Amino acid sequence: GRDETTAEFERLLAFYGFDYYGLFKAMRPVEGPENLLLAGHWPVGWPETYLRKRYMHVDPTVRYLGHAQAGFRWRDTLGAFRASPHRKRMERMMVDARHNGLEDGYMFPVHGRRGLIGSLSLGGRPIDLEGGEGALFDGIARRLYWKLVQAADPDTAARLSAVVDVELTRREMEALSLLAEGMTSHDIGRVLGISSHTVDWYMNGIQEKLGARNRHHAIAIAFKLGLVS
Repeated sequence: GRDETTAEFERLLAFYGFDYYGLFKAMRPVEGPENLLLAGHWPVGWPETYLRKRYMHVDPTVRYLGHAQAGFRWRDTLGAFRASPHRKRMERMMVDARHNGLEDGYMFPVHGRRGLIGSLSLGGRPIDLEGGEGALFDGIARRLYWKLVQAADPDTAARLSAVVDVELTRREMEALSLLAEGMTSHDIGRVLGISSHTVDWYMNGIQEKLGARNRHHAIAIAFKLGLVS
């Protein structure tokens, strides 16, 4: 069960010398950050500080995560945001984290069929992982994520692992994403540089492929399949 899985994982972390960890679901626009933790152990008060100071908007490790294909070290992320207007707040956050016992750490992305679905963050004292150990934790992050999502939320697990056999063209995907943002045919046409008649034609094709009754139904199905988020 869930408890044995996390206990076993925590023993492994103790062996490597990591004091803290968090396993997260990827943030979706409709969710607040407080519902994302699947399992974890952080310094006392740090999660509250993180939320209160709204660090999720500037956290360089979280921003870096969106582009990462494999695990990376926390301290290597700041360099990627030298030109960012949020640079000062990022640095302040990292100093704050150090004061809370999070001196350095690693982040491992978890990818599903449609991109980033979660992440595993390990931290505390600076620890040097050797080459193969990073790959080991990449694999562990994936297995742990699926085990805990399955235990906590079987519906989400099914949705994330479902094979989508709906083949939409690039144009249809663009139109669908804009529709999900609440745009009309006229708006979508303007953004894509096509007539609203052409947009309607795309929409009919999308509804047919998704087996949807209307546009609202198409959006609902697309969310369920993870085609839009």
